Amino acid sequence: MSEQQQFDVVVIGAGPAGYHAAIRAAQLGLKTACIDAALGKDGKPALGGTCLRVGCIPSKALLDSSRQFWNMGHLFDQHGISFDKPAIDVKKMVARKDGIVKQFTGGIAALFKANKITAFYGFGQLQPGNVVTVKQHDGSEVALKATNVILAAGSDSIELPFAKFGEHIIDNVGALDLEKVPKRLGVIGAGVIGLELGSVWKRLGAEVTILEGLPNFLAAADAEVSKVAAREFKKQGLDIKLGCKCTATEVKKDGVHIRYTDDKDAAQELVVDKLLVAVGRRAATKGLLAEGTGVQLNERGQIVVDEHCHTGVDGVWAVGDCVRGPMLAHKGFEEGIAVAELIAGLPGHVNFDTIPWVIYTEPEIAWVGKTEEQLKAEGIPYKAGSFPFAAVGRAVAMAEPAGFVKVLAHAETDTILGMHLVGANVSELVHEGVLAMEFKGSADDLARICHAHPSLSEAVHDAAMAVHKRAIHKAN
Repeated sequence: MSEQQQFDVVVIGAGPAGYHAAIRAAQLGLKTACIDAALGKDGKPALGGTCLRVGCIPSKALLDSSRQFWNMGHLFDQHGISFDKPAIDVKKMVARKDGIVKQFTGGIAALFKANKITAFYGFGQLQPGNVVTVKQHDGSEVALKATNVILAAGSDSIELPFAKFGEHIIDNVGALDLEKVPKRLGVIGAGVIGLELGSVWKRLGAEVTILEGLPNFLAAADAEVSKVAAREFKKQGLDIKLGCKCTATEVKKDGVHIRYTDDKDAAQELVVDKLLVAVGRRAATKGLLAEGTGVQLNERGQIVVDEHCHTGVDGVWAVGDCVRGPMLAHKGFEEGIAVAELIAGLPGHVNFDTIPWVIYTEPEIAWVGKTEEQLKAEGIPYKAGSFPFAAVGRAVAMAEPAGFVKVLAHAETDTILGMHLVGANVSELVHEGVLAMEFKGSADDLARICHAHPSLSEAVHDAAMAVHKRAIHKAN
């Protein structure tokens, strides 16, 4: 091993949390290195983590392609547009997705170069004394000595013991690279990944059955939002079965056989051509820590940190999916930036109460803050105002009238406590709620802000007005 190289900051992981931390640290004048082990489909290093390579970005590319195809057969006729029978070239669609991924992973490499960040490609491991060893892909090993180390190892798909990944049983990576539309697609898990990727292949013609272990659909979301979303998914032909406990799988000539018990505890079997396992993700901390570092892991394999993402070991921090909190890329963004600023002696903070959640299905689902169910459970007095997209001119003109916006405000102070949305483009609209909550805004503040007409944002405006029963375009 060569002599140790010295850095102010060494980041292990170049996913959303890691590359943000590295770039911000470099911007602040700190000598920075970033280590990442991932390789792209071409076998070359690919920065960006799960999000850019096999998660957020490629899934949105396929969601958009499949939505265009679905609209050709289910929406365009409302606009008076007709054509011969639509067809989908799956290989071309996947190639487009791959091109987008390569563009963005290459973009991060260019940003590293522009910010004079030293990139190492291989597996990084934290040693005692803030030393990081890197087993590089070429077989060599280097040691880096850092004043500060930021652990940003990310997360991996959870594999079920009775459903090992292979050709027919796949995770999100496999579901993004199918060469043709499966006639029958089974999905275990009705969370974000299961719903989004299930939607992709349903729109392209697959028969999709989603098996969810919980008795309630999208239990983390507002109950009314979940109800409307479930109704729309049913219209689209997604078969979502709740309260199902999968117990075994077997790959046979006619497909993957899944044994499960339904919500009445009756034994059932489902046969599919492909099975997507989407039951969640776990922190990718295996092999990350050598003996004697002092960094602690909890029972879920996550790195234990305080509210400032510090591990308790001098100069060692951790951010993103490998620590507590939601496994969301944008949460990792903010943690990475906050830690870099703390290292540089600046204020750094992440407000977990205003992190938005989005599910990019059709319709989209988004929320920020507390749900009505949470407010009731916590005994917080509140008022609610909602407004349907069916009463919004722009939504109807787009032939996208499904869904609504709900604003929750404190009954006494009128401070906005939450915003919940289901409908077209709500992934963008939810940020009105995020911004208002960050500035401790009230429902009345939001109600008195002029919104462009006609626009989808008018649903937010009218929902805020409805909190005080003064919505103009619906009966209060």
